[in-house]
Parts: sequence; C-alpha cells; structure tokens
Amino acid sequence: MSIRFMTTVRRGTLTLAVLASLAAGAVGCGGGGGDDEKPKASASASKEDGSGPSAQEGNAVEPLAELQGSNGLLLRILSAERDSGGFVTVNGELKNDGDKSVAVPSGLSGNETEIIRNGRSLGGATLVDSRSKKRYYVLRDTDGRPLTTTGLSTIKAGDRLAVFMQFPAPPADTTEVTFQLPTFASATISISG
Repeated sequence: MSIRFMTTVRRGTLTLAVLASLAAGAVGCGGGGGDDEKPKASASASKEDGSGPSAQEGNAVEPLAELQGSNGLLLRILSAERDSGGFVTVNGELKNDGDKSVAVPSGLSGNETEIIRNGRSLGGATLVDSRSKKRYYVLRDTDGRPLTTTGLSTIKAGDRLAVFMQFPAPPADTTEVTFQLPTFASATISISG
C-alpha cells in the first residue's frame, strides 16, 4: 500500500471523524424537555463575540499546544498520535488571529528544494526527541510531496484551517517531543498511542 493511498485514507478517516463529531453535537443540542433556554443563550453569546468558538471547538479537548507565529498566525496542536505503522500524525488548526488577511509565509515549507517545488505547505515542521538526540522531518510520498497540508495561500482574518503533518515515529518509550515549525515558537507535545 503506498503512502499516498494511506494519506488519502487518513484524510477520509479524519473527515469522517469530524463529521461524526459534528453530528453527535447536533443530536446532543437538538431536542428534549423544557430546557431550551440554555442553548439559545450560548448561541447569542457566540454571535456577540466575533472570535467565538467554532462548532469543532465545542467538541474538542484542550489543545496540546498553541504556537504563536508571525503576522497574527496561531497554530493549535490538537493531537499527536502514534499508529502501528510506525508513524506519528500531528493534527491541528492554523488560525489567523489578526485583523486582516495574511499570506501564509513560504518559510513554513522549509528550505528543502524537493518540498518547496510542491508549493506552500507545512513541510518545514520537525519533531525533536531530546532524549534520543534525533530530529524527525515530515515524511514524503514516492513523488517527493510532503505528507502534510499543502496548497496554503492566504487566510482571512478570523479564519481557521485544519492541518496535519506526518512524521516517522520516535521509539515507543518516547512520549514527549518538541514540535518546531519555521516562524513559530516551539512547544513540547505529548504523543499518544
């Protein structure tokens, strides 16, 4: 099975999981006895604040880390999961916390020619295992494309983009690594699974 096929399957699985979470949230918010005033109150509170939580945030757990980048960009790391195939997939969201549209910096792609050739991405991300003194780079498929969110261009003020990056897994006894992305602060994250 090719890495490209697995990436497509994982994206589909992630999309299905998000849709299932949203559907579960809609069912949980919909119906029932005479306690209809609470949802209306929270819905109006979200409307008043322009940076209110998205539907996905209402169902999400606390992020593993929040990294501040340049020009008001914020990267929230939501999960870092080890799978049985020897990979770690980091999922998160890239948000424009600024008050105007921002072009995603080309520096996020890193400086490797092969990755840059495939357009703007998060290909410059790395995981650092201080214990083993190793750095893990974003994986690539057989055509040299990074196994990460690609095609990044401009993010409007307040908008969020779901992002992912896939790395080789550090040894099984390594549960914490430092996540690094050019132009962003570094953060220590925990790997689950």
